[in-house]
Amino acid sequence: MDIQKEKEELIEMFGVHFETLYHLSPLASRILGILIIDGCKNGITFESLVERTEASKSSVSTNLNLLLKTGKITYYTISGDRKKYFRASPFSERLTNYIKILEFEKEIIKRMKSYREKTAASPEEMCNLAHSKEYERHVLQMEELFHKTIIKFKEIEKNKS
Repeated sequence: MDIQKEKEELIEMFGVHFETLYHLSPLASRILGILIIDGCKNGITFESLVERTEASKSSVSTNLNLLLKTGKITYYTISGDRKKYFRASPFSERLTNYIKILEFEKEIIKRMKSYREKTAASPEEMCNLAHSKEYERHVLQMEELFHKTIIKFKEIEKNKS
């Protein structure tokens, strides 16, 4: 397989993955895939993204704004150059967003456990309490793993230059 075809298939795989994982539009998902594959070194301009996606300027702009707002991408500018250069956000930042999700889940689990401990009167409710306790254990393990991985990613990102 030639390298261009392999790259296009990889971008498409990222696109399908991000549509499913983040519930992004197909265009936003493919833009993110393009930025991960080709934008990590120098970033990619808006004009280049319009050309590569074969989408309208308006559609690309709307989807870039969504990706910026959700922290999935960043951009930088160069003095004297009016263009923005887009990149995928660093892995450490993207994983930090998962920590925020886990924080909210931990609060829900804590409240559910407290409620169930006060009200469990049937085998089904006792089962629900057991599930809540086990899910809490799982979320705490995931949080610990995310923190360790973020530390490693930050070390890699710091040493890239």
